Amino acid sequence: MNKKLNICEIFGPTIQGEGAMMGRPTLFVRTGGCDYRCSWCDTMYAVDPKHSDQWRKMTTEEVMAEIERLSDQTPMHVTLSGGNPAMQPLEDLIDLGHSKGYQFAMETQGSLVRDWFKKLDQLTLSPKGPSAGVKTDWDVLDACVDLVGLYKQASMKVVIFDDADYAFAQKVQNRYPQLPLYLQAGNHMVDSDAPADIPGVLDRLRWLAEKVASDRWQSACVLPQLHVLAWGNMRGA
Repeated sequence: MNKKLNICEIFGPTIQGEGAMMGRPTLFVRTGGCDYRCSWCDTMYAVDPKHSDQWRKMTTEEVMAEIERLSDQTPMHVTLSGGNPAMQPLEDLIDLGHSKGYQFAMETQGSLVRDWFKKLDQLTLSPKGPSAGVKTDWDVLDACVDLVGLYKQASMKVVIFDDADYAFAQKVQNRYPQLPLYLQAGNHMVDSDAPADIPGVLDRLRWLAEKVASDRWQSACVLPQLHVLAWGNMRGA
């Protein structure tokens, strides 16, 4: 186990603010580096190489030691985040953590396929809608879904800012009806040095909830970003 991982930050315990595991106590391992450049990214410090001087090269054992320190040696849920964590060789960390009783979840946009996705306790695939300014490779996303199959802990999540994103989410649902879909109202003020526009976020959440209800979209689940409502744009929360 001598592979080095690009690690932006490790923090917690806190709660998961998004997707299927919303509200669950978790530790975050945020990796550095991403193959996307989303227009509304809220973690550019973990994406843009210009911030790489703030990242650390850590071994699997060093990351696990920090997880155990933060959790007081008590096995708990760990969220692998980014950036795009699929860029990092995380299989050994998952195996080591499992051997110690920890559980692992990960969110990725589905732009890369890794066999070790099947070892995760929970996987969220989060393709980006038109507002992000990036293009989804549907063939690669198909391969990710085919890999996890009917894996009961896999789900889809789409961030929604406008009608185009909403239509994109409907396409995702139609293409992958076997996976639960979470619709998340987006945060349009993502500068960690500026306060979040909570009224604006809630307006978008209400718009999204009313649209889903009006369309009788029974299989979608509408969610806020819980951590934004609780802590705004504060980093490490």
